[in-house]
Amino acid sequence: MEIGIDSFASVNLNDDSGKALSAHHAIEQLLARIVLADKVGLDVFGIGEHHRKEFLDSAPTLILAAAASRTKNIRLTSAVTVLSTADPVRVFQEFATLDLISDGRAEIVAGRGSATEAFPLFGFSLDDYDSLFTEKLNLLLRLRGEEFINWSGRFRPALVNQPVYPRPVQNKMPIWLGVGGTPSSFARAGKLGLPLMVAIIGGETHRFRPLIDLYRETGLKAGFSADELKVGVHLPGYVAATAAKAIEEYYPGYARIMTKFGKERGWPPMTTSQFERSVSLQGALLVGGPEQVAEKIRYINNTLGGITRLTFQMDNADLPDENLMESITLIGTKVKKYL
Repeated sequence: MEIGIDSFASVNLNDDSGKALSAHHAIEQLLARIVLADKVGLDVFGIGEHHRKEFLDSAPTLILAAAASRTKNIRLTSAVTVLSTADPVRVFQEFATLDLISDGRAEIVAGRGSATEAFPLFGFSLDDYDSLFTEKLNLLLRLRGEEFINWSGRFRPALVNQPVYPRPVQNKMPIWLGVGGTPSSFARAGKLGLPLMVAIIGGETHRFRPLIDLYRETGLKAGFSADELKVGVHLPGYVAATAAKAIEEYYPGYARIMTKFGKERGWPPMTTSQFERSVSLQGALLVGGPEQVAEKIRYINNTLGGITRLTFQMDNADLPDENLMESITLIGTKVKKYL
């Protein structure tokens, strides 16, 4: 199983004195964390895409390209690319360029995006939410496989025998489909034979098993092999030397931030009892000591019928860089060892 980190390039972070970081300092620390993840043997690092003040990931390929020049082995991916509001030609060109810079380590996780701020920003209507994604995903997959494109659709000008460059190092640059909880999204990934990245941000992990089974069943019926139908999961998480230390450090900032963003979506405030359920074996938070977190990863793997990749999203609790660096080190040197 591949183990990695996802980041939204948060600027909610504080330095050791509690003072808010500058955007420049936050980016430098993020790049240092990616370098550390590579050094301790983690397999993948993903950068999300948001268009709001709290995050610095509105141009994720630029961050990934900077990381590519400082790392050697770790795979570099989006988490996710909001394809519905992007031009697939530019997405392909940017990630193909990243693939060249990184010597074949680039990947795309394409999704519709759980946040909606990109739609008005780039002039798209939420009424076209799924239609936009369906059309643009089709074009992105065509671009990956064909140097000269003939294509037409509703949401961008037609392409008539148009060559698209550069071409990536990888013959078939990986494109994962990022999904939340809708059955149609899981079925779509299976029908296309695309690797599946499931964002699990709350509740109990086992509830996703029927949806993952749907993905696999649909993929097999569409003629894809079981080996092609990879499953990854993205979960909030944080590892410290002990479970008590992890909870003490993670809970205050996580509760504050989740309450803030939950209010925007009509969710109730985060409570201690809710958090305790989330850090239990069945819950979605990978928070604890190395052995405890490794046990939970094994549980998730067994419960979901086998997973290919698991990523931690840990810069969502206003933790200082020192804590995040220690957590990445523990994940690479201890959690992976216990799996």
